[in-house]
Amino acid sequence: MPSRAAEWVAGYIRAWETNDPADIAALFSDDAVYLTAPDAKARRGRDEIVAGWLEDRDESGTWAFDWRILHETLELALIQGRTEYPADRDYLNLWIIRFGDDGRAREYTEWYMPRPHGA
Repeated sequence: MPSRAAEWVAGYIRAWETNDPADIAALFSDDAVYLTAPDAKARRGRDEIVAGWLEDRDESGTWAFDWRILHETLELALIQGRTEYPADRDYLNLWIIRFGDDGRAREYTEWYMPRPHGA
């Protein structure tokens, strides 16, 4: 059986592929806080998160994502990833996800570092 973090990341990837508002909304609690970078202006609440996601969306087929769980508890997951955009560049990612009791994210922070292809 997949862990809470693995299930959440699978849902995130599904939402990333579909850009379906229902898939995105299913990931976050009503009052969630989403930071696209540690010092970015927070998106607060599910509606603002969905709207921001759709505004910044990546189209399906324009990226690939590999990831692994660095640490996980019922309340917290640290995810390390690498996003490859073949037409552009690659990114090293660190996600900090704080879960509510229902398994949805109540807080999400993404750290990313651009890298040239193949670096």
